[in-house]
Amino acid sequence: MTTTIEKTRLIRYKTIFISDVHLGTPDCKISEVNDFLRRTRCEKLVLNGDIIDSWHLRRKPGNWTGQHTRFIRIVLRKMEKDGTEVIYLRGNHDDELRRFMPLRISKLQICNEHIHETSQGNYIVIHGDVFDQITTHCKWLSMLGSIGYDQLLRVNRAYNWWRKIRGREYFSLSKAIKARVKQAVSYSGHYEEKLQKMARDREMRGIICGHIHTAADKDINGVHYLNSGDWVENRTAIVEHLDRRIEVISYEDFLRIVGPAPTRKLSGQPLERKLALTAS
Repeated sequence: MTTTIEKTRLIRYKTIFISDVHLGTPDCKISEVNDFLRRTRCEKLVLNGDIIDSWHLRRKPGNWTGQHTRFIRIVLRKMEKDGTEVIYLRGNHDDELRRFMPLRISKLQICNEHIHETSQGNYIVIHGDVFDQITTHCKWLSMLGSIGYDQLLRVNRAYNWWRKIRGREYFSLSKAIKARVKQAVSYSGHYEEKLQKMARDREMRGIICGHIHTAADKDINGVHYLNSGDWVENRTAIVEHLDRRIEVISYEDFLRIVGPAPTRKLSGQPLERKLALTAS
């Protein structure tokens, strides 16, 4: 059977920053992030921590799927075919990377932080977990919180399945709970303040981070604070356009520019062929 693949528009950026993909978890929006990466081109791709969720994989290694492997293949293809520079910054969920840091192999660099240079000034790029006292000083409590968050997302999946069959839109229980919990709102504020202070102390124009799964683009006391959000619920990234503008975009924003994800006729194809076509 002849397989047809609908051609879609590509969009070019100077730099793409993504974080908190959490490969290996059932709530990773893997189809969307793969589509986003496959239909973009960039000079530099910054993977800003928690790309692979080793905490979850230790408990449930079976949650790693072919789609998650495809993500790795797409990134490697960007380096090989497009000459993309890839910066992988360590997060708390992929802290095993400490064993290999610092490491540079061809177009790939693995490190703790990165300085991104722009005509408006330099940005420090860091995952941000070092400013989380629970993650830094009480790792066992942070891991317990991660398990609780996984359970909340599990309930969220069931709840949204019920909403879908009733014709209702997706609703994030986790985001709603965080928005209503005073301590969570206060935590986010303190987190942002610590990061902007770091940027100011190091005489940077701004800071680009992740970790708290809350996308942001704002000025805090003269420091440009950017958070790339996540690909578990929010499906957001930071992009630097060819004219050097930097902004946060969502997957929905991306689809409005390039059109819907391509439709593919893969029936009748061997599994290996399906994987190869989807990753291309």
